[in-house]
Amino acid sequence: MKLAKGKFRVKRRLLATFIGAYFLSLAISNVHAIAIAIALVVSVLSFFAGKHLEDKRSWQLFEVLPELIDQIISGVQSGLSLNQSLISLESRGPRITQPIFLRFKEAAFAGASFENSISQLQADFSLAAADQLFEALVFAKNLGGSELLALLRQLGDFTRQDLALRREIAAKQGWIKNSAHLSAGAPWLLLLLLSAQPATAEAFRSSTGALILGLGVLLTVTAYIWMGRLSRLPEPARIFGASHGL
Repeated sequence: MKLAKGKFRVKRRLLATFIGAYFLSLAISNVHAIAIAIALVVSVLSFFAGKHLEDKRSWQLFEVLPELIDQIISGVQSGLSLNQSLISLESRGPRITQPIFLRFKEAAFAGASFENSISQLQADFSLAAADQLFEALVFAKNLGGSELLALLRQLGDFTRQDLALRREIAAKQGWIKNSAHLSAGAPWLLLLLLSAQPATAEAFRSSTGALILGLGVLLTVTAYIWMGRLSRLPEPARIFGASHGL
């Protein structure tokens, strides 16, 4: 249900973006072909910008994992059980994860098993690094976990090292994303400005002009997607993501 609602919101946002860009371009150029081409480009860039926001949230969740591990260690050392340590993160954990652990708390108070509640956490985080953390907690819960603290400390050190490396790579690849945005948007902005001149607008009223615009849209979208793939950091496979039944 949530997935269907999310897709509907995305479609509605893209439709609104297309209509807004179309009428704005049409008001400036007075050429339907130019307005449609620019609206298509703006809609595609808007769609991938939304994808970028999703990736940004995943990155923010990854950044707070070391802090979560430290707080779980602190809770266990203070005498709390694993369940209590995780529930306490609903109030004292990072803000971005508090709603996630609130759902964990509600599930735990509703009588859900520890494994099922952990599976919900894995689904909410949707990160391979988080899967490793939660699988370690399930392992410790089932087998006693005398080495839990040592395991969590090692996992925290590994996560910090991975995070530092990814930050360094992301900073070096940031120029690729900026170049993609500039390369994709600048020619169409220039076309929109030039189309205010009657001679330029008239040149794109013909079928040849429409063909050129269509080819331009195709090349722009292809280049933008390709640049986006070049700047994307590889994500490790989620081996444990579906190991427990909900």
